[in-house]
Amino acid sequence: MSASDTPLVAHIVYSFRIGGLENGVVNLINTMPASRYRHVVIALTDCDPEFCARVQRRDVDFISLKLPPGHGIRHYLTLYRLLRRLRPDIVHTRNLAALEMAVPAWAARVPVRVHGEHGWDSSDPGGRSRKYQLLRRLYAPFVTHYIALSVQLSSYLTGAVGVPPARVTRICNGVDAARFVPAERRREIAPAEFAPAGCVVFGTVGRLQTVKDQVTLVRAFGRWLADDAAARRSARLVIVGDGPQRAEVEAAIAAADVSGRVWLAGARDDVPQLLQGMDVFVLPSKAEGISNTLLEAMASGLPVIATDVGGNGELVVQDETGCLVPPEDPAAMAAAMQAVFHDPERRRAQHQAARRRVEAEFSLDAMVDRYMTVYDRMLVRAGQTVAAAG
Repeated sequence: MSASDTPLVAHIVYSFRIGGLENGVVNLINTMPASRYRHVVIALTDCDPEFCARVQRRDVDFISLKLPPGHGIRHYLTLYRLLRRLRPDIVHTRNLAALEMAVPAWAARVPVRVHGEHGWDSSDPGGRSRKYQLLRRLYAPFVTHYIALSVQLSSYLTGAVGVPPARVTRICNGVDAARFVPAERRREIAPAEFAPAGCVVFGTVGRLQTVKDQVTLVRAFGRWLADDAAARRSARLVIVGDGPQRAEVEAAIAAADVSGRVWLAGARDDVPQLLQGMDVFVLPSKAEGISNTLLEAMASGLPVIATDVGGNGELVVQDETGCLVPPEDPAAMAAAMQAVFHDPERRRAQHQAARRRVEAEFSLDAMVDRYMTVYDRMLVRAGQTVAAAG
């Protein structure tokens, strides 16, 4: 089979910028053998050239449609014409913002339309919105197959949305365990004098937005330090990321009086190195699918404190690789941070257990194999040619 005959997958996303969902697309493209599938990334808004550079394959095109806000039905013709020109074998949409583009893909006679549910919209963190459930039901006839990243999302599709279980496959994210590795000793990452010898560095990575809830993390950190003299001396917090909630995070830091003990690192492209500069990872999200960042932290050998939402409970083994706390609960998060701070033996044991769990359960190769199995099966059902494995 020549390169031009290799099946083409068109990945349709709302935007292609730094983020967990987008990192998953990058990992999938970089790891999938070029002999099996070709790829094009279509962003309904825009692609960030620096982020696109993370895709290592040179045969991948990136298309920014720069569509204005508003219901996608006004933009169906644009995507229809593009898909008729590209003639992909598979369109793979992701999350609600791109789901409606299964309609022009169907109209353009794309044989297979796969839709991935990575997590709920920030305005509907629990997936309870009847409006969004109805929208998903309306578009369901245009979707060939669904991929859910967690058991919770799979149950949501088969329950609240009413998708037959046979049309849903659960595929958990995988992590590049060769890129995210434990440090032999903690790397110095922060400004000079931020974390003197003997400090325990807590950290989080994520876009500063409401659903990621770094504000609760800051409040928990401040609440803990207010009552713990040892922590005031030796606990530090690193927040990696940027976004619309930056001002609120800064205000929370000032209100908690922990300015000298929190480093806002901003958006960074050296996350593997930054994780090696932490001792404990905290994920304060109000909602998650399967968090790439959480897996990356575990691959880096970090004990984890995470909110008990979405797929976090599928990743974190309570008291073995970390602990789970209720969302939006600064008191519970503060207690968890305090407990692990004062128990270095627990940190050492969870450091080793977290890495072992990633290596055993969440390899990138296994994830890619599962995606290719779905792609292959759907193409065969559609009467299309599948590239031979090799």
